[in-house]
Parts: sequence; C-alpha cells; structure tokens
Amino acid sequence: MSPLADGRIRHAVVFSLIHAPGSDAEAGFLESLARLEAVPGVEAFELGREVSPKNGFAFGLVMEFPGRDAYAAYNGHPDHVRFVADRWEAEVAEFLEIDTVAV
Repeated sequence: MSPLADGRIRHAVVFSLIHAPGSDAEAGFLESLARLEAVPGVEAFELGREVSPKNGFAFGLVMEFPGRDAYAAYNGHPDHVRFVADRWEAEVAEFLEIDTVAV
C-alpha cells in the first residue's frame, strides 16, 4: 500500500461475522460489502481475510478517500447507510475501526 498522501483519509476496519466461515451467508455479506466500492469517492478498496493468529478478527477492509468531504459523503450515502442498517448491524459480531490521515 502506498504512503497516505496529505489530505487523504484511510478508513480501515477489522471485523468478524456471526456467520460460519465459508457459509453462503458469509459470502452474501462479503458480496454486499464489496458493492460499496462503487460509492462515489471510494478509492483503493481492499477486502481481505485475516491470516494472523494474533487477533480474533476474521476480515480486514481498507479504503481511501481523497479528503474529508468525500469521506463525509460516503458516510451519508444511501447505499452505505442502508448497508450499515440492513447488514452490518445485524451480521457483524465485533469490529474495530480506525480512520487516519498522514502525519
């Protein structure tokens, strides 16, 4: 991953689902999550499965935004709001989110 340029925001989330690994429900959630890449302003979208035994999370998601306005627009975008209400809140067992800018 390239260094974070001034003004850009990197949004990162690690999370685990209530679904069994490899299940159709897990796959459906991940497919819905991946569709958020199409929301305007989302850049450098990466979704991956955790491989380290150092934490209990199952997945990691990273995306970047060109600036605070794009990040705010994403948070309020109907597709994101709907995903959080319909899928994230019901299917995520635990998560940790961090949003960073360059120092």
